[in-house]
Amino acid sequence: FGIATDENFVITTTNRKEITEDNFSELVQDGVTLYLLQSVDQVLLLATKERIDFLPHYDTLVKSGMYEYYASEGQNPLPFALAELIDNSLSATARNTGIRSIQIKLLFDDSQGKPAVAVIDNGSGMTSKQLNNWAVYRLSKFTRQGDFESDHSGYVRPLPVPRSLNSDISYFGVGGKQAVFFVGQSARMISKPAESQDVHELVLSKEDF
Repeated sequence: FGIATDENFVITTTNRKEITEDNFSELVQDGVTLYLLQSVDQVLLLATKERIDFLPHYDTLVKSGMYEYYASEGQNPLPFALAELIDNSLSATARNTGIRSIQIKLLFDDSQGKPAVAVIDNGSGMTSKQLNNWAVYRLSKFTRQGDFESDHSGYVRPLPVPRSLNSDISYFGVGGKQAVFFVGQSARMISKPAESQDVHELVLSKEDF
């Protein structure tokens, strides 16, 4: 790696967890992405890319939840799909000490690419591991890595209210990924944990599957 003999360095995960003799077997698994840095909090000079490998059936991700939406009692199912996405933001911002900000943007400007629905919030953010685990639908407890971090680790369940705005506001509870693929062909998650300097981006697309 071209490291001088008198130069200090650390090896970390993408969540900036330093690899040590004690945690090596827990954190270093097949296919894991590692950083070689001068210090744990070193600013990255370039963006890094990490591939996520998992084995759900194609239909599990892109078609799950379709029945619930199509059976939405003769109503337009789109609001229910949007409710799933807003629900994630409600949970992410539930512990904010300041203002909770949630925006929904419908983007139709062809110069910016294909039409899109953007949900933007100032919530707690997700680590790279939490984003990875969000991508893996129904992640089995038998296949979780040692440093498993639930994408719902900061989840806060609101007080119960009438069904139209129940438990959260999601109507069917089929999840954000299913809502995304009901509305469109791909999902892009961009997140920065409050305590981290790193911005993590995850892309899932029907085309890639």
